[in-house]
Formats: sequence, C-alpha cells, structure tokens
Amino acid sequence: MKRDPLRIKSYSFAVKIVNISRLLFLEKREYVLGKQLLRSGTSIGAQIMEAEFAQSRSDFQHKMNIALKEANETNYWLCLLRDANLIDPDKFDELSSQCRELIAMLVATTKTLKMRK
Repeated sequence: MKRDPLRIKSYSFAVKIVNISRLLFLEKREYVLGKQLLRSGTSIGAQIMEAEFAQSRSDFQHKMNIALKEANETNYWLCLLRDANLIDPDKFDELSSQCRELIAMLVATTKTLKMRK
C-alpha cells in the first residue's frame, strides 16, 4: 500500500502543534491563542483523515477544502504568536514552513479535484 505524503505530513505537523501548544500553556501561560493554534493545527490532519472515508466525491472535496482553510488559519495564529513574541523565532520558522508546505499540497489537491469535475 502506498503511503499518502499529505496524511503523513499533516499528522507529523499536528504532533508538533500539540507540543508547542503545551509549551505555550505551561511556560507562557498563554491559553487563548494556544487553544486556537491547537484546534486549527490538529484539525488539518483530522479533515484529511475524514476525507479518506468520504461518502461522495463532493464530500471528499469539501473535507479537503476545510483542511485547507484550517491550514491557512493555523498560519495566521503562528504569525500572531511570532509577532507577539510568544514563540521562539526558530520554532516559528520550522512550523510556518511546514504549514506553508501543507497549504501548497492542499491547494494542489483542491485544484486537481475542481479540474476533474
């Protein structure tokens, strides 16, 4: 069975988001932004996994579009945390790069799905 790079990358990203959120909660005492980041950052992979068992082609496309929106929102929270000096610049660079990669993969996926209608 071929492994899906989008699924693997989104899961790995979610694990890193859980860890940075835990750090924000424990060290920075930042709960609101940390929860927002945790919610959107882990939702990307969850939506991709849900799409795997979509009931129809349009349901699959809808789940992938939601994953894309969650990835874009996650990038927003990462930038906000960086600009508020609540996240280490090196950690931001790593997470932001991975998030942008997921966004690019999801954009390509959703565009391909639209072309195949």
